[in-house]
Amino acid sequence: MPMVERAPNRTTRMTDGTPELLKWGGSIVGTGVLAALLLLTALGGVSRTGAHTNGGWFALIVAMMCIPFGGLLLLLGIAKWLRNRSLARARH
Repeated sequence: MPMVERAPNRTTRMTDGTPELLKWGGSIVGTGVLAALLLLTALGGVSRTGAHTNGGWFALIVAMMCIPFGGLLLLLGIAKWLRNRSLARARH
């Protein structure tokens, strides 16, 4: 029996992971930005040699992990959202 490729419908687009990528990417980036703001304001700041307190070091590590990773997730979610939007426009 030959495989018949079906056109993606609304339920397929909603289950392709786009909302989750956008939600978690934004949350992770927000966590990183919050950690960076706390580092600069409440946790002693940062100099050329690093953070001034132990909490500052922790915030620096969290910010340096969350901002790039969350940014990539968010970028992928935006790309998938734009693709889904263009596919929906092409069908109508």
